[in-house]
Amino acid sequence: MEVELYVYDLSKGLARQMSQSFLGVQIDAVYHTALVFGGIEYFFGAGIQQTYPGATHHGRPMEVIPLGKTDLPMDIILGYLDSLRQVYTVESYDLFTHNCNNFTNDFAMFLLGKGIPNHITSLPQTVLNTPFGQMLKPQLDSAMRGITQAPVAPAAIPQSSSSSRSNLNGVRDSHSSSVSGSSYLNGGSELPVGQVHHVTTLKKLDVLLTSAKNSCAVIFFTSATCPPCKLVYPAYDELAAEAGDKAVLIKVDLSEAFEIGSKYQVRATPTFMSFLKGEKDNEWVGASEGQLRGNVRMLVQMAHPPHPHTNLRLRTLQRRHKTVTYAKIPPLDKLMGKMGTRGTDPAVTALKDFIRTREASGASDAPLPSLPTFTSLLNQSIDHDPPNSLFPLVDLLRCALVDPRVSGFLAAEHAHSTIISVLSKPQGLGENCPYSLRIVTLQLACNLFTSSILATQLLQDSILCTPLLQLITSSLLDTAHPPIRVAAASLAFNMAAVNHVQRLDGKEDILGEASQVELLASLLETVANENESKDSIRGLLTAIGLLMYATPRDGELVELCQALGAKESVVAKKTFSVDFKELVTEVEQVLA
Repeated sequence: MEVELYVYDLSKGLARQMSQSFLGVQIDAVYHTALVFGGIEYFFGAGIQQTYPGATHHGRPMEVIPLGKTDLPMDIILGYLDSLRQVYTVESYDLFTHNCNNFTNDFAMFLLGKGIPNHITSLPQTVLNTPFGQMLKPQLDSAMRGITQAPVAPAAIPQSSSSSRSNLNGVRDSHSSSVSGSSYLNGGSELPVGQVHHVTTLKKLDVLLTSAKNSCAVIFFTSATCPPCKLVYPAYDELAAEAGDKAVLIKVDLSEAFEIGSKYQVRATPTFMSFLKGEKDNEWVGASEGQLRGNVRMLVQMAHPPHPHTNLRLRTLQRRHKTVTYAKIPPLDKLMGKMGTRGTDPAVTALKDFIRTREASGASDAPLPSLPTFTSLLNQSIDHDPPNSLFPLVDLLRCALVDPRVSGFLAAEHAHSTIISVLSKPQGLGENCPYSLRIVTLQLACNLFTSSILATQLLQDSILCTPLLQLITSSLLDTAHPPIRVAAASLAFNMAAVNHVQRLDGKEDILGEASQVELLASLLETVANENESKDSIRGLLTAIGLLMYATPRDGELVELCQALGAKESVVAKKTFSVDFKELVTEVEQVLA
């Protein structure tokens, strides 16, 4: 998609005419900017907002600047926008320090690997550098709020299904998340889930039933002249949303679908027919909401029998876990001093200032520096600098990664070159890897999980998952340094926790079985031999439990645990500390 920068002048020409006499400096415009791609204009004002291009109250842009092309898929882009919403809130808007231009600069850096023109982003500081600008700062900010944070007219808000998830303009469009089933029935690639499919022909009905041959389906035969049918319409819609991708719920109006009624010999409405694994399972007549809900839920349960682990009471393993983040900021001046000449590079000092400002004042007061410039420097350093001098740069990036804008940028970086370069360095150095570099690399890897987009990529993409697993495995074998093993266990926990959420939600694993086997083997070997660090044991046990919870009963993980005597290794940790008694008991249950 082509990305354009729309540039507006909030002063409508007054800045160019009067700035020299008022401020003592020439200002061509009071810039408001937005990014336009895919037929939608995105900007920051009353939170992150969207509109049709050029349809805001600002009128036509004074300039349209082509920025380049992005190949990122929309789900990745919208996921990043979701992460920006916690930084760009309605309350955080500030005309001088946290405005629309900061947003477009951050967003452009994610989409294209470069920001917007500097003369736009530097304008607020230019004004504040003047005595008159400093004096009028509060009044100007207050006076402009009505312009910069005005709502978008409802008619100008794009009703796009793809953008519904980002909850832009402050309102989620519940209707836009529903995708018409006609695209699938007419040859589309995906069957919409969580909704009732309205069918009028045998061909379309057969397509839907075929799609449910490995799960289940329900046909609701109704007619326009059936008042009792309408009583259960809402319940049927709710059941479709509840079932999601586990069942296909179909509605057939017999006053339009004579051919279907004839084939299935329906003689009364409402009539319901259920199908399990491609075969007819049940048929009933009547508008009983209770019977409908009970039968459909029973059908779904038969098609997707719950894992035995769901019947256990596991306080730790049956809840979602926050990933481990290493957010502590070291004395930055000392860290810079350890970098030698690299510490004076503008890319390094800019990132340091960003971290310091974010730590002191919050994310909204910390505009992103040029991340491409820093990552280019970091990659160059990894390739050419001595290993002992690398850890300060890696640690600086580790500190910055607590901000989802930074981790989001790395998620969109071409070929993930920076992540791969950083994660692979300790493995390339082997036993010669300095302790300081290995531990900050492990901590940085944990912080990559601050981005949900990047967390998914780390588990799904083999070019990222492989060096991640190698880093964990080699670090768990470090018997000389308990902090290394603790950090490696934390990283393993993060991987297991992200995959565990999929199972809790009834979805497919995003970490491949082969990768799970490799990870679990390392964890089991380490937990059997770990008798020194309580933190390491806790992380190892929890990661093992999360990997084994609701794992397929005939899968390779179960076979691996049996072969390695996993249960015995885990139970032995009960004697290490009374603090582990409950956790060990839970892990023991999912290993049984």
